[in-house]
Amino acid sequence: MSRKLRVAVIFGGRSGEHEVSLRSAECVIAAMDPARYEAVRYVIGKDGKWSPSPILPEPGAHADIDAVFPVIHGTFAEDGTLQGLLELADLPYVGAGVMASAVAMDKDMMKRVCRERGLPVVEYLVLGRDDLDVDRVTRELRFPIFVKPANLGSSVGISKAHDRAELAEALRTAAAYDPKIVVERGIEGREFECAVLGNEDAAASAPCEILPSRELYDYEDKYELNLARFELPAKLPESETSEMRRLAVECFKAVGCEGMGRVDFLRENATGKIYINEINTIPGFTSISMYPKMWEYSGIPYSQLIDRLIELALERHARKKATRFTR
Repeated sequence: MSRKLRVAVIFGGRSGEHEVSLRSAECVIAAMDPARYEAVRYVIGKDGKWSPSPILPEPGAHADIDAVFPVIHGTFAEDGTLQGLLELADLPYVGAGVMASAVAMDKDMMKRVCRERGLPVVEYLVLGRDDLDVDRVTRELRFPIFVKPANLGSSVGISKAHDRAELAEALRTAAAYDPKIVVERGIEGREFECAVLGNEDAAASAPCEILPSRELYDYEDKYELNLARFELPAKLPESETSEMRRLAVECFKAVGCEGMGRVDFLRENATGKIYINEINTIPGFTSISMYPKMWEYSGIPYSQLIDRLIELALERHARKKATRFTR
């Protein structure tokens, strides 16, 4: 009998998505085949302290770990910082690398990369925390306007403004979470998600539609109210479903992602145009999260999805080992 793979599951973290991470991690661990894997928990507290001990940034320091499964969302984790640590430790890990994680986390940089590839993104502006220029925004964009911290997830700090007073408050709220603020033209339309899986051979699942319980699909609607609904598969013409899947893979490739990603879309009612909203490199894995549900609908059950993600991590690490780093 072959030895079990020892998988370090890292979760928790210093971001506003700490609690979501705890729930996602327990679902991932529960889905791991105990005949194949031994899960080892590494918890990062809200204060940034590790339990039972931190992973050290030294090759060979963790010879007992075969792979790492980061299930940790937001800043200080999903933004390339944790991935950098794992690269220094020379450990295989699930999901995007340093550069792709950082680009995907920054809503401005993600949009720049997509736009350079000719992929559709909504018109937007970038403001600094010390320059919350309401006049500039209202000159260049019409209400309603979405205001977002550039680097945060789970819709934390995001507001929808309908007038100047709401816009000023939304900018102050976003600025509390990030020194860079993304301000977007509000799209009146429908919201969709599409899951992507793979390395060079990335493929997209059937998309789903999000039906929020209120005007903004925010943190409370995602994780607390339990009133948002989902349509899987999304009710779209086949041509639009195919286009959404194509755009999901193209976005994944443009950003340089590997392993997994969930691409979020907006479909404008007035024009029927599909826009890429953002890409999440460590999507939720809770019992209600749509990333595993979309793959389950598309033929890959949760436990097999975990298997495939770990395989992809090991494949990428083996490929990196064939690369020279010295003369």
